[in-house]
Amino acid sequence: MLAHSVNYSEKRHRTMNLPAALFTPSWPAELELAYARQGDRTIPVHRRHLGPLRVQKHLHAEGPEVCQHIIVHPPGGIAGGDRLDIRARAGEASWVQLTSPGAAKWYRASAPAHQAIHLDIRPGATLEWLPQETILYDGAQAELHTRIDLHGDARLFHWDIVALGRPAAGERFASGHFQARLDIRRDDALIWHERQRIIGGDGLLDSPIGLAGAPVFATLIATGEIDPELLERCRERSCQGRGDLTQLPGLVLARCLAPEALQARAWLIELWRLLRPALLGREAKPPRIWST
Repeated sequence: MLAHSVNYSEKRHRTMNLPAALFTPSWPAELELAYARQGDRTIPVHRRHLGPLRVQKHLHAEGPEVCQHIIVHPPGGIAGGDRLDIRARAGEASWVQLTSPGAAKWYRASAPAHQAIHLDIRPGATLEWLPQETILYDGAQAELHTRIDLHGDARLFHWDIVALGRPAAGERFASGHFQARLDIRRDDALIWHERQRIIGGDGLLDSPIGLAGAPVFATLIATGEIDPELLERCRERSCQGRGDLTQLPGLVLARCLAPEALQARAWLIELWRLLRPALLGREAKPPRIWST
């Protein structure tokens, strides 16, 4: 019995001295991608992952020039303490389209969860970042940072959709917070910077100078300039809420407030159909995953 007691004590002592990280509920994940142009094709040339972030097999649904990847987060949701780090590099003259199979869900949490995205687009390259919506459950603490580096004449088409709470289930974003930072640089010069911070239950959620009661907001940013006629055609499209589009020096900016994520997404897709031929020189062909 004495020997048994000593062994138990030693085992307990060893267990108590294990690194605390082994018991943390957080789940870090990293995904690193790189693409290159080879002849008339864009192909993946580097892929590294750590934790629960993956890409499905690359597709050339539009032909060899455009390489499409679907980024998958198998756990299906992001919890407190989780960290997602996504990096993608589009090599010279390549064309990369990145999307997701469904909504990203950020769950109620007692600690913040983080997402960092870095997109690096080399001269002559095009990158389309077209994820589906981000849903913030009541009580979520989401902190996102996106950095985009453009080099030379690199082109970008970028959007995001954020849904606060789950209105269909009667859930408002009454607690928690969402904060996001977006920096876009061309040849190291900052051409766009914005920060958003939304507090659950704050008066700005319903204020006419805030979200005006809309649980969904969406933003589209694309490089390039369009003519006044196309600008007006885009403005005629409704997002079933409040939406508008603006031409800035070298950037097209569109925003909307909508009652549902599906309405905001449909509006973004419609703008993409109109803008892609003018800005990128190619007709828009929605990825099949958007219809599943």
